[in-house]
Amino acid sequence: MDAAAQPYPARLEIDYPERLDRLTTLVRIFLAIPILIILALVSSGDGSNARDGTDQVRTTGVSIGLSLSLATALMIVFRQRYPRWWFDFQLALTRFSYRVGTYLALLRDEYPSTEDGQAVHLEVDYPDVPRQLNRWLPLVKWLLAIPHFVVLIVLVLVGIVVVVIAWLAILITGRYPRALFDYLVGVGRYGLRVQAYALLLVTDRYPPFSLR
Repeated sequence: MDAAAQPYPARLEIDYPERLDRLTTLVRIFLAIPILIILALVSSGDGSNARDGTDQVRTTGVSIGLSLSLATALMIVFRQRYPRWWFDFQLALTRFSYRVGTYLALLRDEYPSTEDGQAVHLEVDYPDVPRQLNRWLPLVKWLLAIPHFVVLIVLVLVGIVVVVIAWLAILITGRYPRALFDYLVGVGRYGLRVQAYALLLVTDRYPPFSLR
């Protein structure tokens, strides 16, 4: 099968809600504060060491995700390995982050779980490093992804306006306009692909410029 016809190694779907609660939508920003604090705590580094067996990675004050991304890049370059527990941790953290983002963007009413997937279906394929990844590409992926970062900034800025419009629509009708919902899910899907390519480093397939 042509590589272009295969599903991208990072995929996102969010179930569309038929009805949304007006009251929780009205005060969503306040309800989200506790889970946002939890997300900040689990994703920020404190300069400590994380260890599993013989593998060790040092976190920094920037973020655990960025530290693991840099460590993974070096591991791929020098040893052509991607420690499975590093991948599993980043996947779990990414899923949790997207559940929080989904709640904050008013796409679902369920309070974000730290474990259950709920209505956010996020999948990232674990790579076969020697077969699927070029060992030197992680050194320049961040550079190659700059056009995507620029596009993402624009999409997110538009997304903020979309959330405000959706907030008003939900307060009036109790429903999330489907076109606005699909746009925000598309932005999330686009961002996940860029993350999988440039930060999670699970694929060498350049992300498509598409929200689908």
